[in-house]
Amino acid sequence: MPPKRIKKYKDRYALVDSIPYQMPIYAKDSPALMAGFSCDWKKANALLPGNELHALKLPNGKAVLLITVINYVNTSIGKYIEYSIAIGCTHGSKPAPRIFNVAMMKKYGTGQYILDLPVSSEVSVKGGKGIWGMPKHKANLDFKDNGDVVSSQYEKDGKFVFRIEIDKPKSPSMKVKVGTTNYCKYRNMLMASYIYFNSKATFNLFGKAKGRLFIGDHPNVSMLHGLDITPDPFFTMFLPSASGILDDHFKCWFLTYEEPPKEMPEGYESVYDLGLSEDWLEDPSINDYEKYQIV
Repeated sequence: MPPKRIKKYKDRYALVDSIPYQMPIYAKDSPALMAGFSCDWKKANALLPGNELHALKLPNGKAVLLITVINYVNTSIGKYIEYSIAIGCTHGSKPAPRIFNVAMMKKYGTGQYILDLPVSSEVSVKGGKGIWGMPKHKANLDFKDNGDVVSSQYEKDGKFVFRIEIDKPKSPSMKVKVGTTNYCKYRNMLMASYIYFNSKATFNLFGKAKGRLFIGDHPNVSMLHGLDITPDPFFTMFLPSASGILDDHFKCWFLTYEEPPKEMPEGYESVYDLGLSEDWLEDPSINDYEKYQIV
């Protein structure tokens, strides 16, 4: 559940980096899909920055690749699609024990480290990256629900990048109230932001979960090819009309290294000249994605 203090922001307004917000920062009536795939723990852990993020470890010793796509149709900054490719993780001086890393999420800082986060609109990039440090960038995205299969494709600069398909779960709908922590690297700092979802969802687990991953050779996803990803998801979830509230604060920590860093990653210079456009790029159009399927 969202912190009680957030309720005090109702009917108030904020203006940050020239972006006007009606508080609390919200999303409503937005369909979403989510899927989890197991992958090699050591290889996934090597993708995490600093020394206090650790890949979440499943009971079988594997790590988790999390794919979440939300078709935001009603938000504080207009409509856009958000396409998250992430590694499940915990935060602390040591890796969290198996099982407890999910059962005691707050204690172990359980969340996800976002590797890539394309979105549809420029204003979403400006706010998401400039304020919360999320690795957002504008790309060609879609979100399609044909009744039996929900899919989303991601293209960038005329090249195929990524596609997720899940067979829509047929389970009875369940009420889901969950808070998630998103970790990101920005300005050579580790950023953590929090969002709270309240929605009905259908989901499938293990053998009943059906989905397909297609990973292109674009640099944005090149790190995924070495993860030994299991082609079948161990869970799939569909939220037909999700609502969420973004927390009113975030945390950040210095990232430290064994040797002095030689290069500075992107910072405010990547967003300061962005505008408030809500325009989208054209829908993805590449049809030969099947050759990129993970099998």
